[in-house]
Amino acid sequence: MNIMVMAGTKDAANIIKKLKSAGKFKVLATTTTKYGAEIAKTAGADEVLSGRLDEKDLTDLIKTGEIKVLVDATHPFAAAATKNAINASEATGIKYIRFERPEENLIEDNLIHNVFSFEEAALKVLEITGKNGRILHLAGVSTLNHITEMVENNRIFARVLPSADSIQKCLDLGLKQENIIAMQGTFSENFNKALIEEYNISVIVTKESGETGGTVSKINAALNSGIDTVIVIRPEVTELKNKTIFTSVNDLCSFLNK
Repeated sequence: MNIMVMAGTKDAANIIKKLKSAGKFKVLATTTTKYGAEIAKTAGADEVLSGRLDEKDLTDLIKTGEIKVLVDATHPFAAAATKNAINASEATGIKYIRFERPEENLIEDNLIHNVFSFEEAALKVLEITGKNGRILHLAGVSTLNHITEMVENNRIFARVLPSADSIQKCLDLGLKQENIIAMQGTFSENFNKALIEEYNISVIVTKESGETGGTVSKINAALNSGIDTVIVIRPEVTELKNKTIFTSVNDLCSFLNK
């Protein structure tokens, strides 16, 4: 059976590995970044396409690749990609399955501020820091521009993937080299706390990405450092209503195997 996995995350890589180990699926993986493509290839995808795909692109791929099932394992914040996937699946009459990272039970504290957009996050950061505090951005390079548009660049420190593209985006947004923390991985509370102390951070900005994204360890590090955390809550995709959704990789793959 030909399956398309919209990938780019660790969750997607685990899905691809399990599907390939079953020995009866041909997997076409799509990603938006070169880094995501490398993860998908390493996981064993038969074919990987890297680049942004709109609804028409996905529809054409489904038809030409004779895809029978589309597994959407994109990031919880990739709402537009999810909507395109649902529309393309419905247009071609194939099965759509969503893998959704389980939501975290976020801690309630006066130092934690939940917001619903990165524009709102930038405003909250300004409210908290005034003109002097330092910001540690832990929400991915693609959302960094919302902060740089409102806050002086010398006050912003960003942890991003150690790829040429990510670093160049930071530089293009005006960050100095010494304000770019290029690292890959999900980090421990102690490690995050050490970064906060090293860079004398006043507030961190992150997003509700679930356990895979290390959300809780970031929040705990900030709380134990006595600083504020601004959390962007994941968007709600109304189009997912009545769709097949799994929060377990094993359950998703077992469903497909049956």
